Amino acid sequence: MKIKFIGAAREVTGSKHLITTIEGKNILLDCGMFQGKGLETDALNRNLMFDPKNIDYLILSHAHIDHSGLIPYIYKLGFRGSVICTNATRDLCSIMLSDSGHIQELDVKWFNKKREKHRQPPVEPIYSVADAEKCMELFIGVANNRRFYLNDKINVKFTDTGHLLGGAVVNLEIIENGEKVHLAYTGDIGRPHNRIIHPPIAFPQCDFLITESTYGDRLHPADKDTEEDLLKIVTDTCVTKGGKLIIPSFSIGRTQEIVFVLNNLYNNGLLPKIDVFVDSPLSVNATEIFRLHPECMNDNVKKVMQTDPDPFGFNSLHYIKSVDESKALNDYKKPCIIISASGMMEAGRIKHHVANNVSDWRNTILIVGYCTPSSLGARIQEPGLKSVSIFGEEHAVNASIAKIEAFSGHGDYQEMISFLSCQNMEKIKHIFLVHGDYDVQQQYRDKLTTHGFHNIDIPESGQEVDL
Repeated sequence: MKIKFIGAAREVTGSKHLITTIEGKNILLDCGMFQGKGLETDALNRNLMFDPKNIDYLILSHAHIDHSGLIPYIYKLGFRGSVICTNATRDLCSIMLSDSGHIQELDVKWFNKKREKHRQPPVEPIYSVADAEKCMELFIGVANNRRFYLNDKINVKFTDTGHLLGGAVVNLEIIENGEKVHLAYTGDIGRPHNRIIHPPIAFPQCDFLITESTYGDRLHPADKDTEEDLLKIVTDTCVTKGGKLIIPSFSIGRTQEIVFVLNNLYNNGLLPKIDVFVDSPLSVNATEIFRLHPECMNDNVKKVMQTDPDPFGFNSLHYIKSVDESKALNDYKKPCIIISASGMMEAGRIKHHVANNVSDWRNTILIVGYCTPSSLGARIQEPGLKSVSIFGEEHAVNASIAKIEAFSGHGDYQEMISFLSCQNMEKIKHIFLVHGDYDVQQQYRDKLTTHGFHNIDIPESGQEVDL
């Protein structure tokens, strides 16, 4: 068989890895959308490097848009194979992909108004809500830790990664020339002490390993200080300065985690008496899906639910759905917390909230996750930044820019190495590092080598490897 590395190759977005077996079966691991690439983004997403009609199976590690977001696009172009994933991933994709299509339709509509003023032709979204809804017909949900047979020579088993509800290592068994080949694709690796879902668990021994490397050069601060750090920022911004705390956050996973922490602060009487707005229709639906999958929850959440029936809601928490409600927050004069998507500030309502609040010294923009270097989320963190361009207009940066890395859904290099250590290193024939910036991957490769791993490559986009 051979593997073609397409997206998330020496970068952290657009995950797509194509396996072609000796018998000509095409298996696509993830089909992610490129995000945060500026003007390049649209061209990168449209240039697939494969014919969607030729894909037999798409196996999905988890539902985040940088791993699943182009499934409606390849459906639009003729893909009619099966999408295999965990049950929770299927359920999350049913709302996330439609939301992605909706955002694209809105953004393109707004963008075309600007183009019309300059007498430029309109552009089309990569896909629509209708495409996202239709592609769900191809999804097959599979329970964790159960072997699912795609045919008599290919089967897959999903095991927890602790990164997102339903997130899993893709454990493939492929029979070629009468021998079993075991290939593991980790997707994104979570942290050992996730506040909501089960931590990563050991996965079956593999011959070939494709694994992420996002935080391959850094260590996270201790989790024990997270609630205290968040409370300090809330108090400084909303009480001392009387401003707004803007938190860009992915609607799925990260938002629920932040709300869970705020809920605990509220239950303990520590949260100031301010309104908290989750400005994301997707988050409302996602929270319902979290409730549908207790098998994914850890013991801590189950314990909280013994005395608090809703760990994702409290009296001063408001979920915003309509556009009018979202716009009304622009005129909301009281101190508050606004949590909105996306986490990298590249799309959705958060860009408007940042544009409307970044110039006020009383406010704080709080970064709670990884942002690709070219994204607005990364640019706004540059030291000494005086202004930033949002929607083509310059905005003075007077608000405080803060960061809490402990909310990250990605394991640091020690946590990732600990997770991979369930493998017998001598039995792994080859390791491929994906989903990481190239300089970070080089550092991570050195750390893996020091721990006894070997034959580690960092493929570039378009590179094919024979196994």
